[in-house]
Amino acid sequence: MLPGIGMFGTGEVTHVLVPILRDKGFNIVAIWGRTGKEAEQAALELKIPFHTAKIDDVLLRKDVDLVFITCPPFLHSQISVKALGIGKHVVCDKPMTLMQSDALKMVRASQYYPTLISIVNHSLRFLPAIAHMKRAIQDGYIGPPGPCLDQTLIDVKVRMGPLFNRKRYDWLCDEAMGGGALNLVGSHVIDLVKFLTERKATRVHGTVRTYAMYASQAQHHTGIRRVAAPDVCTFQMELESDGSTSSALVTVNINCHESNNAFQQEVVIYGPAGHLTVRGGDLVGHRLNAETGAIKEEMLYVDVQDLQFSTSDTTLPRPYVKGLCKLVGALRDAFHPNKESAGWIKEPVQAAATFEDGLYVQAVLDAIRKSSNERCWTKVQVCADSPTNTQKQNVLANAAARIASVSAIRADPSINHAGYF
Repeated sequence: MLPGIGMFGTGEVTHVLVPILRDKGFNIVAIWGRTGKEAEQAALELKIPFHTAKIDDVLLRKDVDLVFITCPPFLHSQISVKALGIGKHVVCDKPMTLMQSDALKMVRASQYYPTLISIVNHSLRFLPAIAHMKRAIQDGYIGPPGPCLDQTLIDVKVRMGPLFNRKRYDWLCDEAMGGGALNLVGSHVIDLVKFLTERKATRVHGTVRTYAMYASQAQHHTGIRRVAAPDVCTFQMELESDGSTSSALVTVNINCHESNNAFQQEVVIYGPAGHLTVRGGDLVGHRLNAETGAIKEEMLYVDVQDLQFSTSDTTLPRPYVKGLCKLVGALRDAFHPNKESAGWIKEPVQAAATFEDGLYVQAVLDAIRKSSNERCWTKVQVCADSPTNTQKQNVLANAAARIASVSAIRADPSINHAGYF
């Protein structure tokens, strides 16, 4: 018996998730939106029987056993901790939170209730090409595993279209609310590197910028809110090592200025014996012949699997959607062998990102932003102390909540493509 699903959020990710969940056999029984009108419209479009603007109305339903959280990030911690506390499984979208203190609350809640699923939606982990890449690394394709990984170079390039809704201003338009290339795409890359290498970043150097070239071309600016979500970010990460050799280096370049929402992603891992490349959903290997010194190219995995439903109405990149399909399939397998909705097995979702992984990603994001502001290498520091309500944290959280509330109330279809209202 598969668990009933409660959805928190009405955005594009939710509209992609619901068909995937239904295709895998899940029943979506309730949806939450920031306003009653927003929730009602989403429920009508997605054919969900119950809608509400009150968080508890979804969490306290007896037929909801698993919640998907895709709402604005400043609400992620509140909903996750409360859901785990009353016995609900949780899948939280990225970015996990806005602050490490909130992420730590989520980690401790998941540790306190270890019999519940608590994972972060870093769907690239489940992309078949990525799974094959990790297996090839473990099998020694680029060199012997272990200390050899200290000698690797990882290069990631992502080019895509704008990440926010051009028709109205919402949290995606502001970095402080969780929007921007670093939060939405960089978080996936940071988690992916840790997943592939099983090593964490020790220090970073980054540049984060907002150019919004398409906004400067607008002829009319009808409001006071400006797009503040970074659309370009580059950063380097040094990974932890055993100290015997130089540490592995990761270089990342993310550019959100592609026209027509075109998406190109390339992940390359170089080692002393060769290198592996994932382009889109395909995996290509280049292995060094020790005797001749020649490099042989071979196709290790070709993505020929098509989605069972149309994705023409979404701007989400297909590799991320395909990874999401695999993640939902793993969740189904985790519950499927059990006769009761409360029962599940861990193995199918073993590869998923945990809340501990989400806390680490948040620490790296914080270090990259600090590095960009101070223009220097910055140490990655993962919060381990008890959450504290410092003045700065309160100001940030309150500002995000206030902006999100105003955006929900004043949303208007007449907003121009520059993101103003």
